[in-house]
Formats: sequence, structure tokens, C-alpha cells
Amino acid sequence: MKKWYVKNKKANYKEIEEKFNISELLTRLLVNRDITDDELIKSFIDPRVENLHDPRLMKDVEKGAQIILNKIHSNKKIRIIGDYDVDGVISSYILYVALQRCGAEVDYEIPDRVKDGYGINHDMIRKAKEDEIDTIITCDNGISAIEPINYAKDIGLTVIVTDHHEVPFIEDELGKRKFISSRADAIINPKQPDCTYKAKDLCGAGVAFKLIQVLYEESGISKEECYSLIEYVAIATVCDVVDLIDENRIFVKQGLQMISQTKNIGLRALIKENQMEGKNISTYHLGFILGPCINASGRLDSAKKGLQLLITKDPEEANELAKELHELNQERKTMTLRSVEEAIELIETTDLKKDKVLVIYLPDTHESLAGIVAGRIKEYYHVPTIVITKTEEGAKGSGRSIEGYHMFEELLKCRELLNKFGGHPMAAGLSLEEENISLLRRKLNQVTTLTEEDLLPKIYLDMQVPLDLIDYDFIDDLNKLAPFGKGNSKPLFGEKGIQVLRGSVLGKNKNVLKLRLISRKGNIFEGIYFGDIKIFEQLIIRKYGEHELEQLYQGTTDKVYLDLAFQPGVNDFNGNRSIQLVIEDFR
Repeated sequence: MKKWYVKNKKANYKEIEEKFNISELLTRLLVNRDITDDELIKSFIDPRVENLHDPRLMKDVEKGAQIILNKIHSNKKIRIIGDYDVDGVISSYILYVALQRCGAEVDYEIPDRVKDGYGINHDMIRKAKEDEIDTIITCDNGISAIEPINYAKDIGLTVIVTDHHEVPFIEDELGKRKFISSRADAIINPKQPDCTYKAKDLCGAGVAFKLIQVLYEESGISKEECYSLIEYVAIATVCDVVDLIDENRIFVKQGLQMISQTKNIGLRALIKENQMEGKNISTYHLGFILGPCINASGRLDSAKKGLQLLITKDPEEANELAKELHELNQERKTMTLRSVEEAIELIETTDLKKDKVLVIYLPDTHESLAGIVAGRIKEYYHVPTIVITKTEEGAKGSGRSIEGYHMFEELLKCRELLNKFGGHPMAAGLSLEEENISLLRRKLNQVTTLTEEDLLPKIYLDMQVPLDLIDYDFIDDLNKLAPFGKGNSKPLFGEKGIQVLRGSVLGKNKNVLKLRLISRKGNIFEGIYFGDIKIFEQLIIRKYGEHELEQLYQGTTDKVYLDLAFQPGVNDFNGNRSIQLVIEDFR
């Protein structure tokens, strides 16, 4: 059972409505998302590139651009060192093509997830020196690589860091934190305490793009040419699950329009391979279809394949790489499903299911899948979950959290059991000795302050809305908030006591429930539910009896009333257009 809450945030709604000439509905939805600052509202309702912040306001951006230009004029070799996820691949790509455009002698390196681990390391730096590289630019990594970067400086390399991850710190005996940084020549990361740049939640590609803006400007390259890179930033922004407000919203809103018409032959080949040609590309397609294909190469093979797909100018190579990435993603899906099933069986057959924090050891799971599996288990049981696998270097794990459980802070309490760890409130990565796994499980559960109430899944409704208020104009108003994602979730509404006239189970796997609903004024609406139908049926039987469930499926009932949490939308099917309520929950 999920607990329902209606958001009720305080604000001067009338003033916002009049100032920005928007409806009461949009005003309430913006306030619910904590978008109340004038600049934020402006960029939200008018997400044009002209509303991007001045990149020169970001600490060290001008300094980094000037170093790069000096190296280009001196014919020095530059190497980009990225990361193996989508954000790292995209960051590497936009820096690579931008530096080439500016005349740089540039190449790239991406660490192997299993062999090298995350981020720049000593071996990569030694190799750069052997290859007579003069300057290293990191992207989507580097802020916490204190020792490797200091080593690079010691052997005479120039280093520019572009990153978006949390700044590392040390704590004194009183728990006071002191932020630390490397001796890199320029460190570009809006999360630095002394960086006053307003948009703090850019992904790695977003930070790299701000550097490119200045680099192009200083090189006399048009803004329009720079803006053409936004389609790639959009992919990374969605896939790295950062808040889709402020600049991130502009990147994604503009980028989605560009991707549908992309000239990149690799991206076109990947779209075709996934049977998406002619479709209106949305955040769903980026986050759940295209992004995972690029990610799969970094998980099960080499992330360089994803990068090469974007770089190639050969249509035949593009088609081959797209096919390979699609197949790798299908393999990744199969392996993930197998590991999720193994984890559920382990929980259900042991005392793990009594824990408020799940620590699950799956030695045979591919280490690159630990985070995905942890996320699935967290969704299934609604508890913080850490999945640990066995690797050549020992045990490694990934965690995914729930609201109200700061995973990084909780791991800090167990630091003596860990070799390495890092992360943020909702996710973390760690390594430890195998014999410490059960100790970690025990201590995390001992120190947690989570209550049974905390572990109840929660639904936050934007507002209560009678069905009779929902029409096509209402839905058009909602669509002004798109694209949706983290920080700008699809609006969710609720209404009590809705009469259900009929129910039917659809789909090849009989996993879709369709309900015929009637409003208080007699208007008919269609509701669709993609969750567990057995739970729905048990609820009806418990409240009304088996006979009434049968009557419901026959369309002869007039006794069934439900409270519904739903998202209104439009269903276009065979030329027929109708309003459809996608049901999130019922009671």
C-alpha cells in the first residue's frame, strides 16, 4: 500500500500568474517543483538557448579555454580522458570534435570499467607521457583524482579538469569538512564551493559544453555552430538523471528537436536499429533506448565503441556499430533480469527480507550491472539496496537509495569496513574485502534510523482534480511543462470516489488493465493501469466481493468506486483521439 500526499506549497500564485502570463494550473505545478525564482521560471516557460547563463561566470572556464588555445597555437598534443558511461562518452565526443574544429592535435582515452575502474589513473598518465602528450583534459571525472593529477603535474603535464561530481573532502575530529582539490591547471566544476555559477546540477557534458562555448567564442566560431552540439548534451543530461530545470531543461528541450533531425550518421543508425525512425523522440527514448545502447558498450565491452559510433563518417561502419551496440544492450537486459531474479529469490528465502537496508552478495553478477540490479530491487521492495559482486580485485558494489536515506552519509558511518567508496544521497559505489560484506550488512542495519513509515512507498500528488475539469485544453497546458524527467516529473493528480463502470484485461501477457470511468457530471473517461492486476482484483474482492469483480469485468456493475492517482494524456489510436488517464495507484 502506498501513502498518498497532496503537495501544498506556499507562494504568491496570483503574482506569478500575472507576471509571467501563465495559467493557475501551470503556476501551481511550477511551485510544486520549487521553481519560484524569476530567472528559473523564465527559462522554464521559455527554454531558448538565449536564456543559457554566461559560461564565463563558471570558475576557471576562461582560464581553461585560454590554456587550450595556447596549446593549439603551440602545436602541443592534447588527450581527452573521459568515462565509460553515457555522460562520459558524450562529454568526450563534444570535446573531441570541438577541439578538432579549433585546430587541435587531439585524441581520447576512456578507461575500461573492469580493468581500469572509474576515472583517470596513474597508468593512463604514464601512457600519456610516453605518447608525448602535453595536456590532459578530463571530462565527467577528475575532481576526486587528487593523487593521479598531482602525479601528472609532477611529471610535467598540463591538466584541465571538467567534472560535475561532488568535491572531495576530509573531516577533522569534530566532523568539520575541509574540501580538497588537486594541482590541476584549471578545475571546471560548478559544485566547487568557490564557484558562483548558478546552474549547479549540470551533467559532465553540460560542464564540457560551457568550456566549448568560451573556446568557440575566443576562436571566432559562431554561436550557432556551438549550439549544434546541444543535441548530444541532451542525451547525456537525460541519461545522467540530473534535474531538468534551468539550463538542463534548455539543453533537453532544444536537443530533442535537433535529434529528430540529426545529421550524425551514427546516431541515425542507432535510431534506425531501434526502429525509431519517424517517431517523435522523447526523454523516454533517450533514457531507456538510445542511452542504454551507448552505455552497454561501456558495461560489457569498450565504451570507445559508443564514442566511435558518434565520430564515424562511414555509413557502413555506423550501421555495424549500431547493430553491435543494440545486441550488447539486449544481452545486458537478459543478464540483468537473471540477476534480479536471483536477488529476489535470495531475499525471499533468507532473513534478508527482515532488513531495512538490503546488502545482497551476487558473486556471479557482472560488476557493471550491480547498480542496475540494485535499482530494480530498490523499486521492488522500496528499501535502500546495495548489490555486491565478486571481481578480480575483490568485492565491489553499487547502491541505490530511497527518499530520506542519504546513502553516502550512511556509508561514512561504516568507512572502516570499506576499501573505497563514493557517491551522493541516492546512489553510491564501493569496494571492500569479501569477509566484510556481512559486517557491512549488519552495521548498516544497526545504525539506520529508518522507520516502518519511511519504508512505505509514497505518492506525491500535485493536486486533487475532478475528472470534469480534464479536457484537451487542460492537457495542452500540461504539455507546456514537457520534457519531463528528474526534477520535473510528469504531473500527477488525484480524485476520490470515481465510479468504475467496467474493467477489462488486455495485452499479450494479460498485464494491462483498462477501466471505463464516469465522472460526477456523467462524462466517460478511459483509465489504463500497467501495474500488478492481482493487487487490483484483491482490493475489489476485499471491499465488494468476488461477485462484484465478475460484474465489473462484465460491465454490469454500479457499485465500485475508487480513489485514483493518475496522469492525464491523449490516446491516439487508428485515427481516434481520446483522453486517457494513466493510473499510477488506486485505493
